[in-house]
Amino acid sequence: METSIVDRVAEEVRALAPELQRRVLEFARALSVSTPRGVHGRQLLRFAGALTPEDARLMREAIEQGCEKVDSHEHQSLAPLLQRFPFLCVV
Repeated sequence: METSIVDRVAEEVRALAPELQRRVLEFARALSVSTPRGVHGRQLLRFAGALTPEDARLMREAIEQGCEKVDSHEHQSLAPLLQRFPFLCVV
């Protein structure tokens, strides 16, 4: 049975000094953060035309007004928009 890449990396890391092990861990974490996540644009084409220009303007204004702000009642103010566009609900 072939040894997995994870097992081979773990074996190499075990042989390193603790400080180098920490650097490997930091590097692995940096790789996972820098890896793009999401979907290919082709998968989003089904949403083309879903927004009217007015809806887009309202969304843009809401984003501009709400960026970098914490609102404990946000769910209440966004409810009408999320009911109309449920695909915006991202967890």
